[in-house]
Amino acid sequence: MPDSTETIHPRFDDLIIPGARLRHLADGCVWAEGPVWMPDSSSLVWSDIPNNRMLTWSEGAGASTFREPSGYTNGNTLDREGRLVSCQHSPGLVTRTEPDGTVITLADNYQGNKLNSPNDLVVKSDGSIWFTDPPYGILSDHEGHQRESEIGANYVFRLDPDSGDLTVVGDDFDRPNGIAFAPDEETIYIADTGKPRNLRVLTVNDDNTLTNIREFAAPDPPASDGFRVDARGNVWTSAGDGVHVFAPDGTLLGKISVPEEAANCEFGGPDGRTLFITATTSLYSIDVAVTRAPRP
Repeated sequence: MPDSTETIHPRFDDLIIPGARLRHLADGCVWAEGPVWMPDSSSLVWSDIPNNRMLTWSEGAGASTFREPSGYTNGNTLDREGRLVSCQHSPGLVTRTEPDGTVITLADNYQGNKLNSPNDLVVKSDGSIWFTDPPYGILSDHEGHQRESEIGANYVFRLDPDSGDLTVVGDDFDRPNGIAFAPDEETIYIADTGKPRNLRVLTVNDDNTLTNIREFAAPDPPASDGFRVDARGNVWTSAGDGVHVFAPDGTLLGKISVPEEAANCEFGGPDGRTLFITATTSLYSIDVAVTRAPRP
């Protein structure tokens, strides 16, 4: 593929390997999402939501099935112990995969009401799991199973690592989606793929409440869906034409063009300097000059 990066601000040149080219790694998905790098196996795991499966890719072995059915899994991440934590659209769960492969449920309801369809998630340094719960898995049978929302709203939740209690930390979103902390965990980014179609930033208080909500970026073409934050605090977010990179101050630094609508991205590879991109039917990668923000 031809060179697919566009520098908008000189700072972008420090983030991309000169002459880096987009690689097409796998296809056959309907809507590829939720990439997570698995260091122990040097592989990438990602979701193909409508096909109700998860896939895996590694250098040399290529792509294969990781889990099928998958509960229409969307977002994936690793916890502090390196275990896979996932959002299942249907039946509306946050789950964890144990080292022996057993999948256990961490959250399935809020105050007795079934969750909508957990979408994306991140683990904070205290072990708490923060996740978004929009209705995409219950709107139709395309990404889950159609049903009415029992909660009646689309929240951002925090799952306490000790008590297992769920707390609403964000209720000012139409359809909250991607979520990630800044490296210092003093701010959190949350995408809204509903009416605002923007990426917002909020202050994280010592008591784990969120305040000072404001717009961080509005990719053009929209919309910010899934994203990652690098070690320098830059935000790498999916957009309609690929991945857009924003500095911590909101300055658009550059773009990585992808021939399909991008859904999410993840840093990985042996040295952490490969950016994997899930985009509609395919998995892509490109070499970069920065790693993701360190995991807690």
